[in-house]
This record gives sequence, structure tokens and C-alpha cells, in this order.
Amino acid sequence: MHTGEQYHKFMLASERDHAVRDQFQKMALDLLAKGADILDFGAGTGIDAKAYSTHGHQTFVYEPSEAMRAYLGHHCRDEIVRKTVVAIDSPDDCKVQAVTANFAVLNHIENHAPLFEALYRVVDPGGFVLASMLNPYYLGDARYRWWRHNLLTLMRTGRYAIESESRIHRFAPRVVARAAAPYFKLERITPRGLGLATHLYMFLLFRRT
Repeated sequence: MHTGEQYHKFMLASERDHAVRDQFQKMALDLLAKGADILDFGAGTGIDAKAYSTHGHQTFVYEPSEAMRAYLGHHCRDEIVRKTVVAIDSPDDCKVQAVTANFAVLNHIENHAPLFEALYRVVDPGGFVLASMLNPYYLGDARYRWWRHNLLTLMRTGRYAIESESRIHRFAPRVVARAAAPYFKLERITPRGLGLATHLYMFLLFRRT
């Protein structure tokens, strides 16, 4: 189990994760209207929140892990004082144009339908949810027995779970899209087609209906 500080330092030191984060942040910022508020759902240690705040977006942060929240308070202390980063106890405590969930936050949730129903109350009409999720089709995972063991289940049902401490779930985009309806519509998947075979993460963009 990582402490908040250990997780923070690991994420900043990983070149691959840094590249994924840069791509995700750019996509989110390009979609946001100038000065629009945003909810960072599963904000971790506040790396994304700090970036959104720097670009002029008041950022609400929801993070259930006490260790992560503690380090977020350290990393974003200046932004918290200025109230450009605001910690909340529940997503219902804010109203925003967009919600972001980076680095597999939604892979820890077995059933997304109640979450999207809740986020419908949080996101303004025409707003969006952008999620970075583990890609179940990533061929780099084919070297692992658990991936090969679950391949038929993935093809048949579009989902499977890995037995572990956190019980990480893998989802095909269509499964998440079905859970999001009728509140959100899947608008974009990045990457698409054969690109899914070579990327550990996929970005799913949902538009509020």
C-alpha cells in the first residue's frame, strides 16, 4: 500500500505515466470553456487539480483515500488557501462543467450506473465526463496469465475482474457507455481501432444529455 507521498513521487518519476497525464490534461483543458469549474473525481495527490487551477479553473477535488487527501493538502496548499482548489466530501457538493477521473479511478468501481446518475446532478447541461481507464485490449498485458485467462470472458461479457487487494475491474467501452445511459452519451474513445492494442490506458469522453 502506497502512502500519499510515495504514490506522488512514483507518478512524477514515471515517464510513461507523465506522458499519459499530459495527454489527458491537454484533452480536458481543450474541452473546458474559459474559467469553467471542474471536479477532479478521485483526485489522488492533486497533480491534475493543480494543473487545472493553474489554467484558471476552480477545481473541486473528491478523494476517498485519507493518505491521498493528506498529501493533496500538502501539494495544493497554496491553491487551497486561494480557494482555486476546493476539497469536498461528496461529488454532490459542487456544480461544474466537467468531471475528470484520471488513472483508472473508475476501474475500482464495479457498477458505474449509480455513479453516472449522481454525476448527472453535478455536471451542467452539455458538460462532460472524461475518464482514463485501463484498456482491456492492451496486448502488453498478454504476457500475464490473468489476461489470457480472462480473454474469453472479456469477449463474451465485455468485462472481468482481477482477484487482488483492490479487485481491479476491466471494462470494454460499450459496457461503460451502457452504464452511463441515459444520463451521458459516449462521444469519443482515444485511441481507436488498432491503437487500443498498444496503449495501456484509454480515454472515454461522455457528454451530458
